[in-house]
Amino acid sequence: MSRIGQAPITVPSGVTISVDEATNEVTVKGPKGELKQHIARELSFKQEDGKLTVERPNNLRRARSQHGLARTLINNMVEGVTKGHMKTLEIQGVGYRAQMQGKNLLLNMGYSHPVVVEPSKGVTFELPPEERGKSQQIRIVGIDKAAVGQIAADVRKVRKPEPYKGKGIRYQGEVIKLKAGKRAAAKK
Repeated sequence: MSRIGQAPITVPSGVTISVDEATNEVTVKGPKGELKQHIARELSFKQEDGKLTVERPNNLRRARSQHGLARTLINNMVEGVTKGHMKTLEIQGVGYRAQMQGKNLLLNMGYSHPVVVEPSKGVTFELPPEERGKSQQIRIVGIDKAAVGQIAADVRKVRKPEPYKGKGIRYQGEVIKLKAGKRAAAKK
């Protein structure tokens, strides 16, 4: 049995979960918004005492593979409508910076032109105030975990960290393994 799939999902107060039996679409409504997700048809749901459990009818490979996935997706939706999801990116490099242009993010990353990144529906950008000597940060906030992660990946793709000096956009806490330059390699 899937340990993840068996774990019940705690439904906090103020959050409602409804399942459309015909399409197996799960709708989660909470204080921050509403999310919908289609779940595999072979799975069923049981809601009692503020907990939701995902059940599978048999041990076929597809049912087993979808069991833990469905539970994780619904749990992420519950967490999103209550607390929200956030990814933090860091900009490192001289002259590299980000600024807001309305709702859009304007990135000056050493190209001949600034790059404009538009947020998808339900996702916002935040730029905390810069501190001297620290790298600039970009916070991507939203209720849909997949959308937040996709926008973060798109922003990082504008200028990936290069392997010699580590300049570029990276996730907070990401470690870039630096390569030795020509000089260091020639001395050996």
